Amino acid sequence: MPVKRSMISGILTNNLFLSTIGIVYIFSKNKRKKLEELEKEEEQKNNLLCRFVLDGIGRKVGESVAVDEDVLIIKSRTKYLGVPLKHIEEDGKTLLVKGLVDQYNAEKMGETWRQENFKEIKYDE
Repeated sequence: MPVKRSMISGILTNNLFLSTIGIVYIFSKNKRKKLEELEKEEEQKNNLLCRFVLDGIGRKVGESVAVDEDVLIIKSRTKYLGVPLKHIEEDGKTLLVKGLVDQYNAEKMGETWRQENFKEIKYDE
């Protein structure tokens, strides 16, 4: 009898061990996929930076300087504009703004981004 219990115990322990390995494998595979997706998304965002942005009729709006979640930040003279990525289209080396963009909201989003991301340096003399 004691031999059978230890044998059953060994089989159960072995099954538990194999189940644990299977679960760890599945989670690590999912984690790898998520990491690859994040890297691909980051690369796509980086491809949008440092490019001239044109409006629908070909006029230069400014230059793309950042991607903040789903908003492209454009430096336009002395202002920053925020344009949702769904309104941005790649056209060779430049980016095009599709459709009409509300100038007021674009400036508001750009200014919000600037205030959150720029650190003013003050020099004490």
